[in-house]
Amino acid sequence: MRHRLKIRHFLPLLGLLGFLCLPAHAINIGQETRFEHDFDEEIVAWQEVQAQLPAIPVDVNLLSFGLDGRPDYRYAVDRKSLSVGADGVTRYSIVIISPSGARTLNFEGMRCATGERKIYAFGRPDGSWSKNRAARWDPIQARQAASYHSALFYEYLCAGGEGTASVEQIVQRLKRGGYRVD
Repeated sequence: MRHRLKIRHFLPLLGLLGFLCLPAHAINIGQETRFEHDFDEEIVAWQEVQAQLPAIPVDVNLLSFGLDGRPDYRYAVDRKSLSVGADGVTRYSIVIISPSGARTLNFEGMRCATGERKIYAFGRPDGSWSKNRAARWDPIQARQAASYHSALFYEYLCAGGEGTASVEQIVQRLKRGGYRVD
């Protein structure tokens, strides 16, 4: 006599196999594990603080720094515009003087945590600011030759891999000519 196996006899076995194949996290539906909680608790979306345009720099407040590869240009950060925001952005005005004496003035920000920079505004010849309509966070090119952003990042604002420096540390570094253990 032939026995016919019917599918209904295998249904409980198929259900058990299906349950055993479920990933562990699917079994805990609605239950957050401690592992997930620890990571989620630390994730906070970064929010940029609205930058306020500083006063146009006065020469007496400029802190000069050199740049290898471009010794004919002069670079200086305005001490009065230096700030470190609650968002972790170091903001500053920079003056760049060409060999012919032409001056370029920018108000910028740098994020040490991400290695990015942003130009908020450009200085005008009449002593006012022009907001940068295309302002965005751009990566700082690692050790790019003749880049003042790279020099500021590695030698003054974010030096030593310590993250964002205080205004006092940055001023001291600019006076000393670069990063040294503070």
